[in-house]
Amino acid sequence: MKLTKEQVLHVARLASLSLTDDEEEHFAGELSGILDYVETLNRLELPPPGIHVLEQSEEPTLLDPDTPRPSIRPEEALSNAPDHSGAFFRVPRILEEGR
Repeated sequence: MKLTKEQVLHVARLASLSLTDDEEEHFAGELSGILDYVETLNRLELPPPGIHVLEQSEEPTLLDPDTPRPSIRPEEALSNAPDHSGAFFRVPRILEEGR
């Protein structure tokens, strides 16, 4: 679907954008490509959303049921950690001070 310059300018106004002539031409192509792709997707025959891919059966599923069980001890969780302090993992600082 080829968009006109007027359609691109309308979308730009809705988005509060001001475009140069080069940008208008560029985005006309980009938006046309997006609309073509959406049109292709609309032609696909897909099941309605929410339909589970796996069929229901009486056999057990690959997922275990959520059953409560005891956690591992902190010492055990930290046993392979490269660095820890008390009951906490130590990780390198990634943010600067004041941010």
